Amino acid sequence: MHDTVFLACKSADATAEDREIAENLLETLKAHKESCVGMAANMIGELKRIIAFVDEKENYTVMLNPIIIKQEKPYDTEESCISLLGGPRPCKRYKAIKVQYQTMDMQPRIKSYKGFTAQIIQHEIDHCNGILI
Repeated sequence: MHDTVFLACKSADATAEDREIAENLLETLKAHKESCVGMAANMIGELKRIIAFVDEKENYTVMLNPIIIKQEKPYDTEESCISLLGGPRPCKRYKAIKVQYQTMDMQPRIKSYKGFTAQIIQHEIDHCNGILI
């Protein structure tokens, strides 16, 4: 999906009925593992609060309705996105975050992340909020 008008739309909360979307998102991310470390559902045409990412240890995670509840140590960086044409763009990120989310089975979780994985999650949650870098 490269339509910036669509990508700028805020996503609706995911429900248990959106499991197929979550599975499709994960499969799409894995299919693009050579060029992509994270995706949000709007990148595959679905306006749902679902993200998928791979961490430094090559573990894949899917989050439904992720919300950052704590962020620490802001820094400036540049990021690219497979949905946006052009080169890297400047953005502000946090080195450490705490995220509240649901699993694909709708189980609530809270987990802390740091470093590059935290950066990926922030980028994908921005997608859910209609924020383009």
